[in-house]
Amino acid sequence: MKAVRKIFGASLALALIACAWAEDYDLILANGRVVDGTGKPAFVGDVALKDGRIAKMGTVIGTAKERIDVKGAVIAPGFIDVHTHADDVWEKPRAENFLRMGVTSIVVGNCGGSEPDIAKFFHDVETRGVSPNVATFIGHNTIREKAMKGIFDRVPSKEEMADMKAQVDAAMKAGAIGFSTGLIYLPGAYSKTDELVELTKVITPYDGIYASHMRSESGKIFAAIDELLVIAREAKVRAELSHIKLSGEPSWGQSAKVIAMLDQARASGVRVTQDQYTYTASSTSIRSLIPDEAFDGGREKFLSILNDPVAKAKLVEKMKAYVKTRGRVDYAYAVIASFRGDVSLNGMNIVEAAQKLYGSDSLENQVEVILEIEKRGGAQGVFHGMQEEDLQSFMKHSSTMFASDSGIRDFGQGVPHPRGYGNNARVLARYVRELKVITLEDAVRKMTSLPARSFGFEKRGELAVGNWADIAVFDPEKVSDPASYKEPHHYAKGFPFVVVNGLVVVREGEHTGASPGVALKGAGVAR
Repeated sequence: MKAVRKIFGASLALALIACAWAEDYDLILANGRVVDGTGKPAFVGDVALKDGRIAKMGTVIGTAKERIDVKGAVIAPGFIDVHTHADDVWEKPRAENFLRMGVTSIVVGNCGGSEPDIAKFFHDVETRGVSPNVATFIGHNTIREKAMKGIFDRVPSKEEMADMKAQVDAAMKAGAIGFSTGLIYLPGAYSKTDELVELTKVITPYDGIYASHMRSESGKIFAAIDELLVIAREAKVRAELSHIKLSGEPSWGQSAKVIAMLDQARASGVRVTQDQYTYTASSTSIRSLIPDEAFDGGREKFLSILNDPVAKAKLVEKMKAYVKTRGRVDYAYAVIASFRGDVSLNGMNIVEAAQKLYGSDSLENQVEVILEIEKRGGAQGVFHGMQEEDLQSFMKHSSTMFASDSGIRDFGQGVPHPRGYGNNARVLARYVRELKVITLEDAVRKMTSLPARSFGFEKRGELAVGNWADIAVFDPEKVSDPASYKEPHHYAKGFPFVVVNGLVVVREGEHTGASPGVALKGAGVAR
């Protein structure tokens, strides 16, 4: 018995010694300017992390495996980008353009396009390892194309509608956070409002979100917003207006009217927020310049039109007329961002490309460039068409969050929109520090707690004890977005450290290769 007591006593002594040597925390970020994400004023202090979560804030006394003196830099929650097209994140897991501007969580499946099998998508994310946290919508265009098999300018049959509803339900059970539409793209452009209401009702029991790239962001924007609000009301869900903007000069100057319409809806009980990228140019496929009817029937239909002189001539006339209805004289506002068929055209606008290819920049030749690009596989474009005053007006609104509308960038390839490298940095550099459009604390709130609460990401978006340790450390005096339209391939500057779930993913401004990201799933069970 004495021997047993001696052994037990020795073991206890060793355990106490081990505890005395063990660090209190995994990581301490010391001497920072803490901006907690709520909008409250910053305070000077430390943030300590343990087991992937925030363990203590304020003045932290104790030992840690690592202590980083951030020397007065801002310690903020990691930014949440609620509108990305990084659906290939499991193939490009570093997502470096996002992490290096402080983004620790991304939402994919936007504008109606998503992975069709959400369960498989999350399995790939979880097993292959990714750097940021990832959530996804189920996309309307994705499920409609699968159900309706090529001919889209019609109402879906009862069987097709049942198929689409089943796809949405399966996606929600697998963890999708909601249902997204892209109503300027095929096949969603041909859908009617009642179809969208019925499909959105599928997500209601899951407390899902309806996110929409609306039918118009220019001349018919108020009708488009009304449709968004009708869907939210009838399905009894929260709505997200994707990348709010007023595109095309005839629409400029109406931001106050747009905001008033949304505020009136909020006052009546509709739950609706909006996101925004902080540039006056948009980006999508060059195909968007071609009328939808040219593709009703798939790519074969489009190619058949090009091979029919009469049909092609009618299409060309429509496109020449279209540019004039936008209040423009040519397609100079459209820049070729990424065309694999002829990389020498990347960075040129359509007028310049017409001059290069055909020796004339006539409107007829500009249309020919657009059709030839699509014939040879298509290309991404950057489209200049918004007003700075409207952008700032939307930015000031309390329900606006910032989102890049970007995919994962292949560094050095093409001439893509700079928002994929600089969106969050641009907010902090241009609109907080230089122009003082919004305060630092409110900018951080719009990138952290506002999206976290709106999208249901629990224990994220705010620096608080017990929350997950997603953190962006940045120098508010040095943060910048060197990416430009002409030279977009520059990472954001001024973010020395970024932490995801307690692990350092960016150290001294460089990606560490760590992959601590997790799947951010919706409820998955009908409530």
